[in-house]
Amino acid sequence: MMEAPGFCRSPKHNLKRWVSALVSSHRSLFAVLWIAVFASVFLWQGIFPGGPVFRWRGDGNVGSVPGLPIPKLRDIVFNITDFGAVGDGVTVNTEAFERAVAIIEKLGRRGGGQLNVPPGRWLTAPFNLTSHMTLFLAEGAVILGIKDEKYWPLMPPLPSYGYGREHRGPRYGSLIHGQNLRDVIITGHNGTINGQGQIWWKKYRQKLLNHTRGPLIQIMWSSDIVLSNITLQDSPFWTFHPYDCKNVTVKNVTILNPIFEAPNTDGIDPDSCEDMVIEDCYISVGDDAIAIKSGWDQYGITYGRPSKNIHIRNLVVRSMVSAGVSIGSEMSGGVSNVTVENLLVWDSRRAVRIKTAPGRGGYVRDINYRNLTFHNVRVGIVIKTDYNEHPDEGYDPKALPMIEGITFTGVHGQGVRVPVRMHGSEEIPVRNVTFWDMSVGTTYKKKHVFQCAFVHGRVIGSVFPAPCDNLDRYDEGGNLVSESASQNVTDIDYDI
Repeated sequence: MMEAPGFCRSPKHNLKRWVSALVSSHRSLFAVLWIAVFASVFLWQGIFPGGPVFRWRGDGNVGSVPGLPIPKLRDIVFNITDFGAVGDGVTVNTEAFERAVAIIEKLGRRGGGQLNVPPGRWLTAPFNLTSHMTLFLAEGAVILGIKDEKYWPLMPPLPSYGYGREHRGPRYGSLIHGQNLRDVIITGHNGTINGQGQIWWKKYRQKLLNHTRGPLIQIMWSSDIVLSNITLQDSPFWTFHPYDCKNVTVKNVTILNPIFEAPNTDGIDPDSCEDMVIEDCYISVGDDAIAIKSGWDQYGITYGRPSKNIHIRNLVVRSMVSAGVSIGSEMSGGVSNVTVENLLVWDSRRAVRIKTAPGRGGYVRDINYRNLTFHNVRVGIVIKTDYNEHPDEGYDPKALPMIEGITFTGVHGQGVRVPVRMHGSEEIPVRNVTFWDMSVGTTYKKKHVFQCAFVHGRVIGSVFPAPCDNLDRYDEGGNLVSESASQNVTDIDYDI
């Protein structure tokens, strides 16, 4: 079988490369945890021969979006200290960043410029980027978000949400922001952007905020965006939020937010984005590691910008509160042509999830999951159609989303309580779902750990645990063995 573009040639080679990256970031604790997870996975593989748990493989043509090249660094380079910045963790350097960006903005016709941030702790209020700019963080460089919310600007609600998301009206902007940009790179030698989100999380829990918290990095209405070789940490809200962007690459990025008591700190949230690659990342956060979105109810339907052509591969993720990779629940503009492959989800509440509800409208279709590994996960695969959270009373409950064309190939793991829970409804059935090559060790001994309701689809070849009765059975050759008893059978049990 041919290797897919961008694949490492073996798990051993991939392990060495990722461990090296983790060690170079001086986060030995995460390196140890990461190695321990892989060691346990490979040990389990040895115990159960013939059913390898973690398999790297490609079919030579697996992606809807090719790997985008990492651009070269700029010819014209500045240092943030050239603009009077002081990296002592106390001096506020906002003006220095703003002056540097203003100079680079004038260099657009000459290819732009690069702003180097050397080792140090560079405290700043939010600032904007410009087109044709590279922000380069050296090893040991930390950009720190200022804690006082009065320094965070207020912005209008996103047009596809019509609402601040947590509060009506304006929302806080992001620490690093950009709108209507082209050719922007945030990279380095694994420097860190730290939002110092602890004070934001505490005030949110205490209901002391009057506006929606801001992301760590938000890029809007832009194209040709690259994030690579950096660490993002302690975001006040969603960590990286590309909104209505095209041609976005996220590569070799580590995202670290506390797994508890850091609410809504998603890792990467592609929102109405097109042509995006997320690869070779480690994400451990307090909500979804990745959540693909496209607007909320009537506002998203009116805005009408889908998320499509997104390729997620070679990731290790953890989410004790939500899921490793989610689609929705705000998906009213539609989500299609998404590939998720070579994904390890460990010590998490859910592994992969699609969530929607009446009122969303839109669609989720042509979603391909390949080579998924679940390690100590409560629920492996989730499709939920009653996620009833709405911006206001103006939504149309008759705007029903469509879910169709979902394929799972090569799903393995251990320590999973419920491997599959697909909860369609009479209003929102789940159509054309395929399972092929699945073997998941379960921790719950009762029946019905493969749960379905209003699901149409098929199982090809051997699948463990035994699939629900809603699915047609085919042999490995694609020949029909038996038809489903009823696609409307419901055996959802939320108590397990």
